[in-house]
Amino acid sequence: MNEYPSASIASIVSDASASVYQASGPAPRATLSAMEPYVPGRSISDIRGEFGLTRVVKLASNENPLGPSPLALAAVRAMLEDIHRYPDDRASELRRKLAGKLALDESMLIAANGADELITLLSETYLEPGDRIATFAPTFSEYAFGGRLMNAETNRAPLGEDFALRADDLLAAVDARTKLVFVCSPNNPTGTYMPRDELERLLARLPAGCLLVLDAAYSHFADAPDYCDGFDVLRAGARLVVLQTFSKAYGLAGIRAGFAAGPADVIASMLRVKEPFNVNALAQTAASAALDDEAHLAATLRTNAAGRIRLREGLARLGISSVPSQSNFVLADFGDRAASVYRLWMESGVIVRSGAGWGLPGHLRISVGTAEEIDLLLALLDDILRRDA
Repeated sequence: MNEYPSASIASIVSDASASVYQASGPAPRATLSAMEPYVPGRSISDIRGEFGLTRVVKLASNENPLGPSPLALAAVRAMLEDIHRYPDDRASELRRKLAGKLALDESMLIAANGADELITLLSETYLEPGDRIATFAPTFSEYAFGGRLMNAETNRAPLGEDFALRADDLLAAVDARTKLVFVCSPNNPTGTYMPRDELERLLARLPAGCLLVLDAAYSHFADAPDYCDGFDVLRAGARLVVLQTFSKAYGLAGIRAGFAAGPADVIASMLRVKEPFNVNALAQTAASAALDDEAHLAATLRTNAAGRIRLREGLARLGISSVPSQSNFVLADFGDRAASVYRLWMESGVIVRSGAGWGLPGHLRISVGTAEEIDLLLALLDDILRRDA
């Protein structure tokens, strides 16, 4: 006869199991305590729910206001019935098309799940504990994140008051332990860029043990005559890696596709750490089709060029200065009013990005939207500033 009631037995077993479970399991890597996860802009659904809004305009994440390429949409619909198949591990069709478009050998190209994965792959390929990367500040946070992931340190070259990207400033942050040098041009969040002569100076003066990574995610929007997206110097034999994404100009942020171009030996090393099937079949198909949609790309660039002027001039009329931008966003200086403007815009259904995460608490980054979206944002700002006057 059982001398313990069933409830007591359950309690004993539960207590014993709990003590075993609580004592087991590894601790997370120590470096995680120093890592800051990427914080994206607020989503449309979040703002709708929080403030009870029906219309929300998102100008926080530098997305394409015209939406995705129609050719990409058609291609995705046509292949939906095949999504039970694994994707091409090397994205061969996409790489073939890119090679023809860029006049590069296919061995110089690797496709990935957006530019973020490419940064991680480069970090995993080259960085050992104690190594360093060098980059500007403020800039895209994922460079430092990739370094920290591999227990590497980050040396930062502060941008000046004009936010210019100067080779000598970055070279001053390069030392004997530096392996990767990241340049975002046009730079996120400032919209400024590294001119060709500065890029060539940087390449010429980097130590032999350093690899330059030019993040040209926003290159399509740059129209300055001395801007360089890196492909021609790569074709001329320079040792650098160029990163690009389909999330911005091609309007495919929701399915994530990007690529890197670089020397064949660098790409081969990156392929050794790449996860299998890292670019899903829909993303490969959409990206490949988007490359053929020259009309959509041209419309995107026209809309952005006109919208960038409209936005900066509208801000100036309201007494708000902004940084001259070569991208699809504008960094505006609101000073002490930045936090309140950010909040009031959001409560009215317009989402922008606070500069606080980049150490720019007085600035807001505003994506270039359609003419209607820009006019709405400016009208709301006019009302906000009048109330604060």
